[in-house]
Amino acid sequence: MASSTERAAIEALLPHRDPFLLVDRIVDRGDDWIETEWHVAEDLDVFRGHYPGNPVLPGVLISEHCFQSAALLVGNLTGDDAAPGVPVLTRIEDARFRRMVRPGHTLRTRVQQTDRLANACWFTAQVTSEEGKIARLTFVLALAEEPVK
Repeated sequence: MASSTERAAIEALLPHRDPFLLVDRIVDRGDDWIETEWHVAEDLDVFRGHYPGNPVLPGVLISEHCFQSAALLVGNLTGDDAAPGVPVLTRIEDARFRRMVRPGHTLRTRVQQTDRLANACWFTAQVTSEEGKIARLTFVLALAEEPVK
């Protein structure tokens, strides 16, 4: 699990909160890449109804974990001087799933920014666990205007 300092840093960059915050820890980062982890809790509520008796993490949550990881990178890249906005998914170009994720697995994800045009950023994500390669995704996030509060 993430320490409170790690969680606070993640929450400072993402609009997501429990139960839909799917990144526990930033492992490492560079100028155009980030590596994150998410421990898939055994008591995650989705397991009650997704293949009961043989729980499998839905691919859409694996994908969302990748999108949130990329949003952390965008938040890190934009800084205080950037145009205001919140990273939102605008396109999934490819998603390939190789293995099932079970309760108790820890996902380790490396997201690489491959291109940027105005407010849109292209990414490739590689997801692994102790079981091996889990998924590979390519997608686009864009900075959208934040709603007026």
